[in-house]
Amino acid sequence: MKLLRLLEENSRLSTEQLATLTGMSPEEVAGEIDRYEREGIIRSYGAIIDWEKTERNYVSALIELKVSPKRDYGFEEIAKTIMEFPEVETVYLMSGGYDLALTVSGESFRDIAMFVAHRLSPLDSVLSTATHFVLRRYKERGVVICSEDDNDEREVTML
Repeated sequence: MKLLRLLEENSRLSTEQLATLTGMSPEEVAGEIDRYEREGIIRSYGAIIDWEKTERNYVSALIELKVSPKRDYGFEEIAKTIMEFPEVETVYLMSGGYDLALTVSGESFRDIAMFVAHRLSPLDSVLSTATHFVLRRYKERGVVICSEDDNDEREVTML
């Protein structure tokens, strides 16, 4: 578990660094990582990007869905259909008032609105949606995105 936590925090650590931090040999670390990848425990490696500091237009939203599960398949069929859309970054089965929660991204608020209106809402199993646009990210996957040094150019109005 320690090796997995270290990789989750920083997947760029070398095998030698991981060995030192875990008390394992570099060969043992490499073998465990290979096994984790084969067994699907490690699904991907990636960077957390602060898109606000780039020139790319990037908008993300959280979308809650109420869906009608299919007999004998539950929520699996609709979840698999939704996962195929390139705009969709995550799909979660949820407890509470909504069945599924998604995170999606696009280049504009309109892109996401059109995705919901023309691709997501028309799906037979989708009963309703609630879209929440992300206005600012403070922390993502344990990494602080917004710090005190970042300038917030929005105006504050005092009443």
